[in-house]
Amino acid sequence: MGIKKETIERTNNSRAMYYLYILLCKDNSIYTGVTNNIERRFLEHKNKRGGHYTNSHDAVKIIYKEEYPTQKEALKREKQIKSWRREKKLALIEGKI
Repeated sequence: MGIKKETIERTNNSRAMYYLYILLCKDNSIYTGVTNNIERRFLEHKNKRGGHYTNSHDAVKIIYKEEYPTQKEALKREKQIKSWRREKKLALIEGKI
């Protein structure tokens, strides 16, 4: 009745990564989010199944991303970036900070 050894090995070897991402919307606004599957999440935004904000602002493309080993770290960074003014976010995207 235990967990199979191969299942344990697969779990230990496959490390899920989390991404903080910033995407550009059609109206030139930007949206910040976190996901463990950036391609899937972008398609959700693009197909209006993502966040409430992007449903009405039309996601265009991902313009920035950072990778984190845990969801907690990615969410902490998201909270930090969301507290910034637009100008500081744009400086981050442009690699100036």
